[in-house]
Amino acid sequence: MRYPILLAAALLAGPAVAASAPFTVDGRGFGSLQDAVNAIGGGEGTVLIAPGVYQQCAVQTAGRVTYRAAQPGTAILERAACEDKAGLVLRGRSSTVDGLVFRGYSVNDGNGAGIRTEQGDLTVVNSMFLDSQQGIGGGAPGPQRIVIDHSSFAGLGQCDQSESCAHAVYLKTPGSIAITNSRFERGTGGHYVKLRIPNVTITDNSFDDTRGTKTNYMIDLPEGSRGLIARNTFVQGVHKENGSTLIAVSAEAKTYPSAGLRIENNVASLAPGGSEHPGFVVDWSHQPLAIGANRLSGVTPFVSR
Repeated sequence: MRYPILLAAALLAGPAVAASAPFTVDGRGFGSLQDAVNAIGGGEGTVLIAPGVYQQCAVQTAGRVTYRAAQPGTAILERAACEDKAGLVLRGRSSTVDGLVFRGYSVNDGNGAGIRTEQGDLTVVNSMFLDSQQGIGGGAPGPQRIVIDHSSFAGLGQCDQSESCAHAVYLKTPGSIAITNSRFERGTGGHYVKLRIPNVTITDNSFDDTRGTKTNYMIDLPEGSRGLIARNTFVQGVHKENGSTLIAVSAEAKTYPSAGLRIENNVASLAPGGSEHPGFVVDWSHQPLAIGANRLSGVTPFVSR
């Protein structure tokens, strides 16, 4: 996995920005990220982003756009949030984000994010989300296919800056999501992953809450879901706002069926000093979940509410 390389690049990058024409589309240079996106318009293209730190944002309203770092981990978008939402506000036909770093987002409603998706499929790979109210948020009323792979989320979430909480990843769509090979750590409030989505695949990730503060669940499926949660590693931290639960199913509603949701081959333990014996899976759905073998230490396997 590339997290250490990306993290080192992101933390070492200084305040200097790239030289002229930091954004290119088919060899054409642009000084503005928004101008580069506009040049693609309703078509299909790639915005190549040179190494640098950019206090710029963009709104995509059409087309199929890929946002790619020329060198993964060295193209950093920070602080500037379009529409008081996010660094990238995406409502085109589809979007791909590859190798970018997003950091330092804070907006008035408490949901400042690196990425806000509002329409179209979304793929995020080899990217990092740091020290913001939220990493990736949003969703669409129509089905989306969302993929998050080989990415890292740290210093995200809040429940004390606005009326509602923000989370490292918070998405809502009647489609599907896959979160794979990614790392979640050092949460600062809310949940690490909250999904109002009927079909989920959450596999081969690390959830390290050791340095988390005021955090809640590792995975929250508040309206139920089917799919697979497997081969993840969870470490429950000590400084929790709510330490009762690692994986929550249908805590708010039973919008989507949960029967057959597979939760297997995961590893969960407590950080030193933890003694609350939280529930690994806490279920409000009262439907037959398919909970297989999981390696648990200091964690109660199943709780029905």
